[in-house]
Amino acid sequence: MSDDPFRTIIEPFRIHSVEPMRLTTRTERTAALASAGYNLFELRAEEVLIDLLTDSGTGAMSAEQWAGIQRGNEAYAGAPSFYRFREAVTGLFPFRHVLPTHQGRAAEKILFTVAGGPGRIVPNNTHFDTTRANVEFTGAQAVDLPIPEGLQPGLRHPFKGNMDVAALARLLEDRAEAVPLVMLTVTNNSGGGQPVSLANIRAVREVCERFGKPLFLDACRFAENAWFIKTREPGYAGVPVAGIVREMATLADGMTMSAKKDPLANIGGWLALNDDSLAGQCRNLEILTEGFPTYGGLAGRDLEAIAQGLRECIDDDYLRYRVRSIAYLGEALEAAGIPVVVPFGGHAVFIDARAMLAHLDPLHYPGQALACALYEEGGVRACEIGTVMFGLHPDGTETPAAMDLVRLAIPRRTYTQSHIDYVIEVLTRVATRAAGLPGMRIVSQPRHLRHFTARFEPLH
Repeated sequence: MSDDPFRTIIEPFRIHSVEPMRLTTRTERTAALASAGYNLFELRAEEVLIDLLTDSGTGAMSAEQWAGIQRGNEAYAGAPSFYRFREAVTGLFPFRHVLPTHQGRAAEKILFTVAGGPGRIVPNNTHFDTTRANVEFTGAQAVDLPIPEGLQPGLRHPFKGNMDVAALARLLEDRAEAVPLVMLTVTNNSGGGQPVSLANIRAVREVCERFGKPLFLDACRFAENAWFIKTREPGYAGVPVAGIVREMATLADGMTMSAKKDPLANIGGWLALNDDSLAGQCRNLEILTEGFPTYGGLAGRDLEAIAQGLRECIDDDYLRYRVRSIAYLGEALEAAGIPVVVPFGGHAVFIDARAMLAHLDPLHYPGQALACALYEEGGVRACEIGTVMFGLHPDGTETPAAMDLVRLAIPRRTYTQSHIDYVIEVLTRVATRAAGLPGMRIVSQPRHLRHFTARFEPLH
């Protein structure tokens, strides 16, 4: 009798409700793309067959989450739903103050409105889009300090999301007075969904303590990060995921969270922290912008869904399936000769668009060109993570981003293996004509977060 695992990946759940998907023709997709100004954010959802734009709020909730919604209490102040939510949060992240928000960027907005400002510097392993924008909107500077390995898509390293600890120490030696706090994003989304080791979190914490700086986690993919620690970092194979999460949290002074990712909710987030004075300032701003601190822009039913999601997302069977299903897509693309970021992350596969479309200058946006080609070919919507997202600076200048990637973010508990097989087929078709894909130019753009609303046209 063998207890060896089977090769076939099975979802550790049964489908309880279904949503129909509309098949479109290439002619329809070409017209829709042009109408959207070649910006995939501007497409209507019904024009998309497989939607891999983001894993944020796009997952399927469980029967227990829907049952929790039914007991949501909508009292303006002191609702029991808030206390159930807070208990679930502090069971994993034992911070003294927990402020619910309508989503993660609201938590960032509150934190950096209080802690940011002109002349200040916020270091991170790599800021994602809204984090960077909320830092820069206050006049502060967002500084990325990834390890060198994290900028090499084809290099295998178990924790490419790590922060460059020596670089952080140098920054604090030179400009400590300008740094209000240090951020660490787990997993590192902009760097290809790569995890951060506990050893790295501990080393960053030691530097922060040496210079008297608080450490905050951008922890929206904390469970996937903890699973990588469990499976890759020596000494943690036998530690429960919940225990790893708590160890991560005890090394930090606070956190921001989008509950639309690992906590398996469709909306919500929170800001949690230990400092009483900072928490008081943030709470006052929350009342002004989000609502009373026991609901924070959310309905009681949302708080219930998050509380249940926090219990489900740390389950070993779920996390094993989640990470393995991402690897299934990545391995197939790698076998087809498509350049991808390795090792594969926990929420997405990232295609190295700069390598795949090597004939294009980075300022002709190879990531955007590739993402548009995927949609036109097979109705697959993906997201550019590169020069469109990160190339424009606050002073109006533009330079190529460190990498030009296309993210295939897999919504949680939403698509089956046959859907992923279809995505593989679409990508391999696009790869056969990648050398002939045209670049893009921007027709119009806003000053901040331009990737959401900019309009493009092909460079024929």
